[in-house]
Amino acid sequence: MKTVNLSDYIKEVLKVVKYKEDKQLHCVVASVPFLPECMTQADSFEEARDNIIDAIELWVTVGLREGEMMPNLNRISFK
Repeated sequence: MKTVNLSDYIKEVLKVVKYKEDKQLHCVVASVPFLPECMTQADSFEEARDNIIDAIELWVTVGLREGEMMPNLNRISFK
């Protein structure tokens, strides 16, 4: 298991982000399957990607502040 910094952890998380176009709401929804409730939406894919980066950073920061362990991903851990 390799421990990485926040930037590298986010890069790894971005590899598994799910993007879905919601035709009814005319937006793109981005979510991270293994980070509960970590999701966002935007008018375009590019905006959704920028927004999900912010959401991941917030999710991790709040989790660490609360003393939670961050999920491991692809043999990568962040502490």
